[in-house]
Amino acid sequence: MVSSFEIKKEICEVGHKIYAEGFVAANDGNISVKVSDNEYYCTPTGVSKGALTPDMIIRIDANGNKVEGRLNPSSEIKMHLRVYRERPDVNAVVHAHPPVATAFTVAGIPLDKYILPEAVLTIGDVPTCEYGTPSTMEIPDSLMPYIQNHDAFLLKNHGALTVGNTLTKAFFTMEEVEFNAKICKYAMELGNVEEIPCEQLEKLMELRKKMRIPGRHPGCKKCPNLGTPNCKCKQNSETSGIITPSSTCADDAFIAEITKRVIAALGK
Repeated sequence: MVSSFEIKKEICEVGHKIYAEGFVAANDGNISVKVSDNEYYCTPTGVSKGALTPDMIIRIDANGNKVEGRLNPSSEIKMHLRVYRERPDVNAVVHAHPPVATAFTVAGIPLDKYILPEAVLTIGDVPTCEYGTPSTMEIPDSLMPYIQNHDAFLLKNHGALTVGNTLTKAFFTMEEVEFNAKICKYAMELGNVEEIPCEQLEKLMELRKKMRIPGRHPGCKKCPNLGTPNCKCKQNSETSGIITPSSTCADDAFIAEITKRVIAALGK
């Protein structure tokens, strides 16, 4: 069994990482880990995640009451506890303000493009929850339409929330959300975002099953007929100018065409 000190140490390590990667500023963000249905560890309020030490980590009960610790728990622990109540499979929650992903919510642009195989496998599309006042029940309530089918959530004009069966998984999901947002932003700046075609998404969904990747996933929302003869995405990919590698994939030709388009977009 993992000791309380090891749990506290891991929380601090993840706090240092989200601070070092620029996912939070000042005292932003919060992290929690579930030990049992009535025992959780969380980060304190008013402390930079880059300065966390194990003695700062708070132990709380299922109602958010402090059980152990010299500091006070994060004021946003409400959304963590809501996740744990609604998702028994979740053992860790990370909340941060990754700049690019958060900018998508400010711009009113959904982060729902299926553009990277890794992101398709792990997170799928990331829903944007309605704006809620921090530290109130408005944010936990905003998660409810999506909580059962997603492991990553954008909080309108606020940040992102990721969950996992382990703290490492929750942190990696946060990284995946921000990386996917960056690539999408760069593609938009280059002038075009080409999504992975439907038939390839189906293969990725099958691969996800074979790999037994833990957590919830929304699946492919692009086509209600995915995997059937009536799949519209396959038809669209043949007529919309999307570049798609064939099954034998002349990889060199495919890469060359992508490179040509990028160079053209850059004006070189």
